[in-house]
Amino acid sequence: MPEPLLDAQGIVRRYRGANGVLAVRGASLAVAPKDFVAFMGPSGSGKTTFIGIMSGLDRPDEGTVTWKDRDVFAMSREESLTLRRTGMGIVFQSFGLLPTLSAAENVELPLLLTSLSRAERVKHVATALRIVGLEDRMHHYPRQLSGGQEQRVAIARAIVNDPKIIVADEPTGDLDRKSADDVLALMDRLNKELHKTIFMVTHDPAAAERASVQRKLDKGALQ
Repeated sequence: MPEPLLDAQGIVRRYRGANGVLAVRGASLAVAPKDFVAFMGPSGSGKTTFIGIMSGLDRPDEGTVTWKDRDVFAMSREESLTLRRTGMGIVFQSFGLLPTLSAAENVELPLLLTSLSRAERVKHVATALRIVGLEDRMHHYPRQLSGGQEQRVAIARAIVNDPKIIVADEPTGDLDRKSADDVLALMDRLNKELHKTIFMVTHDPAAAERASVQRKLDKGALQ
């Protein structure tokens, strides 16, 4: 059994004080290298809260999250930012593309925080867009792309730094079935061919079927 890449243990998250709503109730989940994990649950089950904690964007009231055996919440601010810039690529349901930037410029954004030269950034961007099948759309703006294409640009942005793990929060939630299937096929390829670890939150059983591991969160409890 390989050592976990990302490991959450005993996660508890409360809202509105110590006696408030329990969004996550003692959940533990280990994600091994090259896993494709589908994290399921209905709306309001605590999925988004849990994924925010797993990615270090939110802090639990109890429990730990480790990245390669390092406590995520004991990291310095710079170490935490470096983790999310280079170790982890994050994909959101709403795409998060800037409308005034082209596809290539949107994908390049994470690289602007690195020491790469302009020529190196251009090469990385072209590679990422080629992987998602949109190299011929690099100069198009979001308004000129379909929803599925926008999400593929968002995935290209997430992989442009060659991260170890891709964390995807409902990546097909705003897409029609055909576009969703195209995005899921891409996620499957990233996992099987490029050996990316994928942690995907979804409420869609068809999306979950693509994963090698399926876990369910219901009313804050992991099943």
